[in-house]
Amino acid sequence: MELDLRKVRYFVAVAEHRNFSRAAEALHIAQPVLSRQIRALEHELKARLFDRDNRGTRLTPAGEALLEDARPLLQAADAARRRVRDVAAGRRTFTIGFAPGLIITPAVRELSRRHPDLSVEMSRTDWLDQSDAIREGRVDVGYLRLPADRHGLAVEPLLSEPRVVMLPADHRLAGKEAVTVADLAAEHLLQDPDDVPEWRDVALEPQEPGQAAPPLRTVEEKLEHIAAGNGVVVLPKSVAAFYTRPDITHVPVHDIAPSRVCLAWDASRRSPLIREYVEIVLEAARS
Repeated sequence: MELDLRKVRYFVAVAEHRNFSRAAEALHIAQPVLSRQIRALEHELKARLFDRDNRGTRLTPAGEALLEDARPLLQAADAARRRVRDVAAGRRTFTIGFAPGLIITPAVRELSRRHPDLSVEMSRTDWLDQSDAIREGRVDVGYLRLPADRHGLAVEPLLSEPRVVMLPADHRLAGKEAVTVADLAAEHLLQDPDDVPEWRDVALEPQEPGQAAPPLRTVEEKLEHIAAGNGVVVLPKSVAAFYTRPDITHVPVHDIAPSRVCLAWDASRRSPLIREYVEIVLEAARS
């Protein structure tokens, strides 16, 4: 059975809006048309995807299962369309996603040397979109800092590096050669505690019901909170070195797991350029 991508796109819109009227408005189609398309998809799959009652529209277990696969499927289709349009327009590009603190220049230069007609582009990513950038086709290959969502991705481990704690320059621990996670037990962590389970296990900070950390998306936002004395952040050493500023310092933390970096790409793609770039990076890492 072949899935109709248009119906799948309609399904995802309803799943995200939890409302047929709002989904139809977002899709710029009439609600009866949307309802017919969803019924046709359910008929093709022989499964009910939504429960609708006076409380609203909810995904069934079958709908939840489809949604998990539908988003990567649509992302891959959109990426394929972009690649085809680029080739048809005479553009031959290869885009690499990278995170701050990582030096990728030697591999980029080697790929460019081997393919002078290829436009090699670089796109900075962050922790929140590093995996999506690959699945959505915005980059052909990306450097991921783990942990990361690796669903649908092929990965090659590259390196690991120690992690440090970022502190205000006048902090009681500033200037020390190293600290332990126990030294940080009384600090407020400005990131997801699951990123630093060693801190989570010893933290003295009360975990009150409903208490939520501020929505800090970027490292720059975290640094402003650190400088203001609102908390600390544990980062890979190279990231800390990249974001040098006079009112913040960093100190190694001896007893937490190192940060791991891998190279990742869409597992469904069979691009010779991706394979070649991966080999270039791995050869450089071995030497």
